[in-house]
Amino acid sequence: MANSEKTAAVAEIAEEFRGSSAAVLTEYRGLTVSQLTELRRTLGETTRYSVVKNTLTKIAAAQAGVSGIDELLVGPTAVAFVGGDPVEAAKGLRDFARANPALVVKGGFVEGKAMTADEIRRLADLESREVLLAKMAGAMNGSLAKAVGLFAAPLSQVARLTEALRAQREATAGAEATAEPAAAEAVTADA
Repeated sequence: MANSEKTAAVAEIAEEFRGSSAAVLTEYRGLTVSQLTELRRTLGETTRYSVVKNTLTKIAAAQAGVSGIDELLVGPTAVAFVGGDPVEAAKGLRDFARANPALVVKGGFVEGKAMTADEIRRLADLESREVLLAKMAGAMNGSLAKAVGLFAAPLSQVARLTEALRAQREATAGAEATAEPAAAEAVTADA
């Protein structure tokens, strides 16, 4: 590879690192071209899976400010540059590796933090961002419904109390009205 080609390749890889929210380094030894194509399709449109040269990737990572992955750049290496949700990409890699044991996850980084292969596997076990947001929204909705109930309770108690007082006054006024003619009859009978 000529010097200008290497410089262009380093610049391209560095740009991929800068533009990605995460990158997962894998060893692809033993996978066929059709399996690699299937893996790329599995990872989706927001993740780019590229076979890279270790030396050029070390230089590009240093230029992009990514640290902690130099020891992972041994043997045949491919990098999944994740532009979207890192959890979804980690799940895709985990599921593909289950079906194709030749794919080995070495580690990577998520939002600037280096991660081991075990941490990537734990990341894959998380629920997706959308599911977590939906659960949070449901919990917030439940809390809001409880708050509305708490705020409405004193108002409904006041309304019930007012209705009870009105009914009591009507009953008292009705009893007084019936008591007045009976008292008047008793006074006339005494006279």
